Amino acid sequence: MSAFAEFVPPPECPVFEPSWEDFSDPLGFINKIRPIAEKTGICKIRPPQDWQPPFACDVRNFRFTPRVQRLNELEALTRIKLNFLDQIAKFWELQGSKIRFPHVERKLLDLYQLSKIVSSEGGFETVCKEKLWSKVASRMGYPPGKGTGSLLRSHYERILYPYELFQTGATLTVSGAECCLTAFYIIIGRKTTECPPLEDRHLKAQAFAIKMRPRKETLEVNFVSIDLYLCLVCGRGDEEDRLLLCDGCDDSYHTFCLVPPLQDVPKGDWRCPKCVAEECSKPREAFGFEQAVREYSLQSFGEMADHFKSDYFNMPVHMVPTELVEKEFWRLVSSIEEDVIVEYGADISSKDVGSGFPVRDGKRRLMGDEEDYANSGWNLNNMPVLEQSVLTHINVDISGMKVPWLYVGMCFSSFCWHIEDHWSYSINFLHWGEPKTWYGVPASAAEKLEAVMKKLAPELFDSQPDLLHQLVTIMNPNVLMEHGVPVYRTNQCAGEFVVTFPRAYHSGFNQGYNFAEAVNFCTADWLPMGRQCVAHYRRLHRYCVFSHEELLCKMAADPESLDVELAAAVFKEMQEMMDEETKLRQAVQEMGVLSSELEVFELVPDDERQCYKCKTTCFLSALTCSCSPDRLVCLHHAKDLCDCPLGDKCLRYRYDLEEFPSMLYGVKTRAQSYDTWAKRVTEALAADQKNKKDLIELKVLLEDAEDRKYPENALFRRLREMVKEAETCSSVAQLLLSRKQSRLRSESNRNRTKLTVDELKAFVEQLYRLPCIISQARQVKELLENVEDFHERAQVALSDEMPDSSKLQALLDLGSGLDVELPELPRLKQELQQARWLDEVRATLAEPHRVTLELMKRLIDSGVGLAPHHAVEKAMAELQEILTVSERWEDKARACLQARPRHSMATLESIVLEARNIPAYLPNILALREALQKAKEWTSKVEAIQNGSSYAYLDQLESLLARGRSIPVRLDPLAQVESQVAAARAWRERTARTFLKKNSTYTLLQVLSPRVDIGVYGNSKSKRKRVKELMEKERGGFDPDTLSDLEENHEEVRDPSTVVAAFKAKEQKEVESIHSLRAANLAKMAMADRIEEVKFCLCRKTASGFMLQCELCKDWFHGACVPLNSKDSKFLCPLCQRSRRPRLETILSLLVSLQKLPVRLPEGEALQCLTERAMSWQPLKIKLKDSEKKRKRKLERAEHHHMLMAAAAASGTSAMGDIRPPKSKDLKRVGLELGLGGKPKKKKLKINLEKNREMKQLAKRLAKEEKERKRKEKAAAKAEAIREGMEKRKEKKILDIPSKYDWSGAEDSNDENAVCAAKNCQRPCKDKVDWVQCDGGCDEWFHQVCVGVSCEMAENEDYICMDCSRKAFRSRKTCCLHPGPQFSSNKAL
Repeated sequence: MSAFAEFVPPPECPVFEPSWEDFSDPLGFINKIRPIAEKTGICKIRPPQDWQPPFACDVRNFRFTPRVQRLNELEALTRIKLNFLDQIAKFWELQGSKIRFPHVERKLLDLYQLSKIVSSEGGFETVCKEKLWSKVASRMGYPPGKGTGSLLRSHYERILYPYELFQTGATLTVSGAECCLTAFYIIIGRKTTECPPLEDRHLKAQAFAIKMRPRKETLEVNFVSIDLYLCLVCGRGDEEDRLLLCDGCDDSYHTFCLVPPLQDVPKGDWRCPKCVAEECSKPREAFGFEQAVREYSLQSFGEMADHFKSDYFNMPVHMVPTELVEKEFWRLVSSIEEDVIVEYGADISSKDVGSGFPVRDGKRRLMGDEEDYANSGWNLNNMPVLEQSVLTHINVDISGMKVPWLYVGMCFSSFCWHIEDHWSYSINFLHWGEPKTWYGVPASAAEKLEAVMKKLAPELFDSQPDLLHQLVTIMNPNVLMEHGVPVYRTNQCAGEFVVTFPRAYHSGFNQGYNFAEAVNFCTADWLPMGRQCVAHYRRLHRYCVFSHEELLCKMAADPESLDVELAAAVFKEMQEMMDEETKLRQAVQEMGVLSSELEVFELVPDDERQCYKCKTTCFLSALTCSCSPDRLVCLHHAKDLCDCPLGDKCLRYRYDLEEFPSMLYGVKTRAQSYDTWAKRVTEALAADQKNKKDLIELKVLLEDAEDRKYPENALFRRLREMVKEAETCSSVAQLLLSRKQSRLRSESNRNRTKLTVDELKAFVEQLYRLPCIISQARQVKELLENVEDFHERAQVALSDEMPDSSKLQALLDLGSGLDVELPELPRLKQELQQARWLDEVRATLAEPHRVTLELMKRLIDSGVGLAPHHAVEKAMAELQEILTVSERWEDKARACLQARPRHSMATLESIVLEARNIPAYLPNILALREALQKAKEWTSKVEAIQNGSSYAYLDQLESLLARGRSIPVRLDPLAQVESQVAAARAWRERTARTFLKKNSTYTLLQVLSPRVDIGVYGNSKSKRKRVKELMEKERGGFDPDTLSDLEENHEEVRDPSTVVAAFKAKEQKEVESIHSLRAANLAKMAMADRIEEVKFCLCRKTASGFMLQCELCKDWFHGACVPLNSKDSKFLCPLCQRSRRPRLETILSLLVSLQKLPVRLPEGEALQCLTERAMSWQPLKIKLKDSEKKRKRKLERAEHHHMLMAAAAASGTSAMGDIRPPKSKDLKRVGLELGLGGKPKKKKLKINLEKNREMKQLAKRLAKEEKERKRKEKAAAKAEAIREGMEKRKEKKILDIPSKYDWSGAEDSNDENAVCAAKNCQRPCKDKVDWVQCDGGCDEWFHQVCVGVSCEMAENEDYICMDCSRKAFRSRKTCCLHPGPQFSSNKAL
């Protein structure tokens, strides 16, 4: 065929459209069409129209890397041409020349065709001698008379003739200093057939008068070494400027010694004749497809494919005709000029990315009809493992054979000529997309196709003998048809199957973007083909996918699982296989191999039991030798194992020859069991009335046939039909006779067509015609009598004037239980509906509270559908009247509920009273009534609060406000409550801004109330948990959150006196807790020797670096852990200073605003208690500060006087005059820098006790008068302030806080909350509490009552506490000194 001829489509293959019955058995249908379809090699199956499986692939996660296909490299003849042109180009490139392929008649000259035609005409010399170039041009398709022959001769002589001479195998021979160049070096453009003499070459070069330009590699040699480089042609080393060096082997040649001589220096690398021969003789790499670099998803690949096709044809993809694509495809694969590249996502394993069919893999739940498609035999995941398939007996999943492969195609992507592995069947389903064009060759022409391709492309098969097994070569079907190979075609559309038969060569291409899935399967008729395929593979030395012998033996080992036809085929194949195996073993024994050993080959991996010679997978037997234990051969190649003596070789076998007959017997018995079964079935179906068998016996025969997988012939189908008919008749009879089952059957069965009396009679006759016995036949006659009795009773019931629902229902139950078509049933049902409706209306109207609008509408709607009746019409009129009145009042009530502005209570109450007598359930009226009741209750609560003895809490008013807003009634007090709540909220927000820090975690109520978290450290979450636990332990104490309890029965909580008492109790608890915490923190400093174990600060770590001491809790804190405020002279830790400390004037302003509010707030009461506490602390603070100042001045004067006296007494000691008491601030700073806590100890002078007492008495007498005067002035000022506060307080609705609280003295002058240091403090609670300070050195304060000291003793004498007395006693024992009196001056406050 000419390369430029237009493609002619081959004839179409057969197309089958199975019915649903045929479609239900996939392999049975394929076996049915096999005689027709195997004649064409391929066929197309179009499923029933409703069979449309859903696409089950995960499109979003589907990723694949396609193959790259160059179309003109796929076709065998085109690839040969391209390879030939590559060799020509390489041949000239090695000599430094880049060839340009010529054009003739404006077309690229086919050099390969020119070479073949010239060769077929006798060669270049013959064609030139006989002047056949015009004939050559005519054979190549060029028109005569244009001098094309001469042009072809010129191109041939310039390009091809040197290459053909080179291909003849002539080599360069060297004899001494003279060389003879190969005939390849012919003068281009001249016809020279022999190599000229050496002298002539030199003269000829001179005659050409060529100006030679030396190459870069021209040898630069001196006179000493010039003889080392000799021209391999002439043997001389002179004229070194014209001596060229080969870039491959470094041999040297004179430019004028080459024939033809070089006119110009080659631009590229230059190779000598020997290197050219070596490079061109290298074998070519095997052709195969490359993988694309890019990975695609289905969407990205589809976009690329559609874009390519639309651009190529310049039209939308769906408008390109399939005929045009087909012709263009075969034009492209035959063209050496156009290089079109496409990509094909082929051989994608469904095991990796999922099948296009629904499968039961547990990864995804099947929805809807996916279950049916997942179980379908046409699902390609199920077809290889169907019962009739041979592959189901292979346990492993063979990818591509048992596991489907997926194919994502684009326009022009193709699959080349090939047959399936082991010559098996294949089936391909196109899920979606554009068509796929197929070409097929029947198995009978397979060898002819192979012979034609080898004949037309011998060069390809010489380099790749197994070329047709590589799936990389395609050949034009027209070329094959010209050589007598029958080829058939088809276009596979979406939703269609294409089946290829054993050893049927097939190829094709895709019309555009599509998605297909394919798999292999094998039936009983394949077994002979499979055995022939293994023999074919043995001759080609090709690997097997699985062992055919192993498959046969496995099926023979379980004959009962085989289909009868399959068992017969296995029996036949087993016989031939065993005969062949017996002959092979006898031949090996005759060779002299006597050693044998049992080998379980199925446990050996396939790659370890392949024949060393032919690569066949061994199973029945193999031959091994001790020289190479890992090597084995099949018995066909016993002589090719090794050269060792036969005695060293061992025959390994899977089964002994004596085991073969038993294996054959089982398969034979299975195949012959069908005859016995067929005889029994024939007798059962032909039995007369007396010899009829029971239905169960026929079922047993049918089940036996199904279990044994007998062929579905006419006898099998008849038995199945008889059993089905008998079962149907038995079921119908059972339904007719079973009244209970009749009552419980579903609605669908109730509406099905029933038997008439005539049909019932015919049914009885059918029961007796069946070839088996039906036990219910006698009872069917009794059914006829029951039907006649029902007819008589129904006529009587229908003649009654008033329908009776109970009587009619009984007749309907009886008639329905008969399961026979009765004409009286419709009339009975009609009257029963009327009777039931009337009963329902009467029952409904008897209970007015159940009569809703919807119920009345439903009754009216159901009554409209009833047949006309005077009682029904009367009830309908009554219902309609009630419904109209009810709807009118409901609309009126709804309007009142939705009215804006809302109606008053009087208006709504009048509406409720008017609608009271309507005999129906009216939800809007009830809602109106309920709203009215809520409004009354709300108003009464508001009045109770306004008329009460005290104001309500804010929470109570907020709750009332929320409830009042939701009531759809106009409430006059609502506006007043809203204003009160707004004012209270505004006061609370103002107070919060005054007290709370920015981003504070405390609420306002927590800040104003006594602390409950004293001594609790940690993060906010753990701290809140700890505080909650502490509060749970003290449930009986004061809880600020319960101040606004809304329950009315908690009056004692809302009583002001109770609130104040609870608050004071919490204050006392707070004071005790802070005292305990201070004592604990001060005690830490006594552990100086274990200071590294003591925990400080918020972080609860040991002391380090710069530390600060809190003035309240006395704990030490790291400077990096707490914020520092340079404005405050005293440091308070974050735990003690929880809020801001506003001025008293600001707080008094808040209290004045609070007094104006007609609302009680827990925060307000807490603020009042806090203010009273602060005001009561002010005089005590002033008194403590004055006392401390006086005490310090007296001590300084006394110490100074004492130091002067001591200095005067010590005349010889000059250092005493320099002694200065250290400042307390300096001592404290030193302690902080050292990381220690506590107060700095005062430095005492070492003088006797007598002088010390005299100094103290002197200092106390000086301060006595001033101290007493200030005390009296402060007491008077405090009493006056308290009296003015009491006069300003209102008589009513103001929290009555007592004027005095029980406050203990401070530990020192810097503490705000003083505590009595006595162990058994009596906690006196009076308007005036007298204090005394210890003069023994500890400086602690005590209630005079607690230590038994009167005012006179405190004023006139020094007081020394018990602890200081014990210390003085121990000191006295040591120093032998006498103690002085305990009281010497006034220490009272």
